[in-house]
Amino acid sequence: MTNNKSEWHLDWFNSPFYHQLYKERDYSEATYFMNNLINHLNIDKDSSILDLACGRGRYSVYLNEIGYRVTGIDISRDNIIKARKTESDNLKYMIHDMRYPLNQKFDLILNLFTSFGYYEKDDDNISVINSIKSNLNSKGQAVIDFFNIDYVLDNLIKYEEKTVDQTKFVINRYLENNLLIKDITIDSNNKQYKFQEKVKAYRVKDFLTMFKECDLEFKEKFGDYNLNSFNKNSSPRLIMVIE
Repeated sequence: MTNNKSEWHLDWFNSPFYHQLYKERDYSEATYFMNNLINHLNIDKDSSILDLACGRGRYSVYLNEIGYRVTGIDISRDNIIKARKTESDNLKYMIHDMRYPLNQKFDLILNLFTSFGYYEKDDDNISVINSIKSNLNSKGQAVIDFFNIDYVLDNLIKYEEKTVDQTKFVINRYLENNLLIKDITIDSNNKQYKFQEKVKAYRVKDFLTMFKECDLEFKEKFGDYNLNSFNKNSSPRLIMVIE
């Protein structure tokens, strides 16, 4: 399958190859980050949390286990079908496009691990932020965890080959038209598949402009999952708190 559409994620996130490629992600680091974040933001137990672009719900489950009421949304039907196996009274999932608000309000909205900037048109990405605004309680907070594009480009691995469970992945990374693009060629069972990842190369100033347009207040930013201060040159992440 070759995906040349602007909404590349519809094919890629519903592909079994996506989860195969990324199955070795460090989830212990991610739960460590969430604990740091929850403690720093002083989120009361039993607060309502929206996990925006929740994937298969691994972090939604974790947040629910530590005492929060969680709703997870994702545009991938395959992800939500698998996530729903973990549903409970205080943990719900739905297939939903994050550009459009839900008919609910939340105390905390989390958009984690570069799940933003998927759309080539800025207006679509601004729609995501507007949806966050619409779904926040009056005293609610939101967190967008994005890559630091300057750090990424300085440390970019342009070409990579890896084999996972006898499936070969060839990955080319490059910047084009203000998009960080990853071309992924897959050889599996004597067949070849092609996918792309495309994420807008937004910087702090771009986010500040979008937040202002959506009438959201920028509160603070961090540069890694230890919540250290953000540094344009050395921070791997751009983690922003808005309200």
